[in-house]
Amino acid sequence: MMETNRYENKTWIRELVSADEQIEKSVMIDMNLGLDTQRILVNETIAYLLRLKGDFAEASASFNELKPTALGRIKIYGIAKTHADFMLFRNGYKMIFSIKNAGLISIRFHYVGNLAIPQPQQKENVTIVMDEQLIEAKWGAFEEVLWTYKGQGFKPEYLVRHYMTVFIKESSR
Repeated sequence: MMETNRYENKTWIRELVSADEQIEKSVMIDMNLGLDTQRILVNETIAYLLRLKGDFAEASASFNELKPTALGRIKIYGIAKTHADFMLFRNGYKMIFSIKNAGLISIRFHYVGNLAIPQPQQKENVTIVMDEQLIEAKWGAFEEVLWTYKGQGFKPEYLVRHYMTVFIKESSR
């Protein structure tokens, strides 16, 4: 699991300095001091999804390393919506993690059925294996962003363990 320096993301400090500079230049006092909650939520959502991507990459690498054959190994791909969105792929199964909105992360699980003899006219046969599940941000004390699933807080390592287990069970051949 990646351990981050608690002051690594200094965006809020830069915003505080900028707001302070604005106050010094003007007579009007802004009581928010540059606390743009929407921007905070967007940045926190991207940062959280990137953290999950790193955690899943680490778990997948461990799984692949312990797997005796190359068959059935997990691949991780970035996907187009944001640089943080990603998917796990194995044996025709895709588990997709993407930002739905600021403060809302979507998890979807699809099976892409392959035909023995592909037909040019036929589209990919996609079966939804799991209903969309959502991880939602809630505001805690002192503008802290807390991540929840169905209203309950959780530790990211347990989320990774849960979804990796579901993914491996569903994608086993």
